Amino acid sequence: MHAVHTPHSLAPVTPPSADLAQQSLGEIAVALPGATAVFRRLKLDFCCGGQVRLVDACAAKGLDADALVTELKALVRDDLAPATPEPAALVDHIVSRYHEVHRAQLPELIRMARRVEAVHRDHPHVPVGLADHLERMNEELCDHMAKEEGVLFPMLKAGGHPMVGQPIAMMRHEHVDHGEHLARLVELTHEHTPPQGACNTWRALFAGTAQLAEDLIQHIHLENNVLFPAFENPSH
Repeated sequence: MHAVHTPHSLAPVTPPSADLAQQSLGEIAVALPGATAVFRRLKLDFCCGGQVRLVDACAAKGLDADALVTELKALVRDDLAPATPEPAALVDHIVSRYHEVHRAQLPELIRMARRVEAVHRDHPHVPVGLADHLERMNEELCDHMAKEEGVLFPMLKAGGHPMVGQPIAMMRHEHVDHGEHLARLVELTHEHTPPQGACNTWRALFAGTAQLAEDLIQHIHLENNVLFPAFENPSH
């Protein structure tokens, strides 16, 4: 995937431990992308009140901790592509594992970025422009995925088409643009590294941008290096 230019190191996202109920809201928010949206919906304060254990926060709000743990565990993603990458199965995997995930993760990252930029506007390391950059990424990525799902992927699932090379070439070109956006994302987030003493929202934001970068790189890899070549081969 020559077009995607990113630093060799992304801030690792430590997976949450098995016993989520005993972890603090802040720890879960940082370790588990998608958890912040769940906490916001339930009005659980993972930022200023992030030191409170999930089980205690649920008790205080009258929430079912077991049900919440089940919902959070469902956010853990399966990265395994089909063992035998038949085009139809691989397309379905890309849509469910990457397209649907991008559509969920970007709006939440935009919300957190706007909050961090507003609340910490006087901080010397505030990521000025991050929310706007994520907005642009979201718009372009949603347009790109809609074209794949509406035009290219049905062709591939049907076994190909004499003119399939043209939409594939267009998608490859747009992948180059996504790579440039990723490089800018790394710059804006200082390689997804929050400053010392950053609040839980800031830490969760950068954990989320790191996950977005990893997801998008793997997404583009599967398309550029596994799915598309099967249809670019003249013998197909």
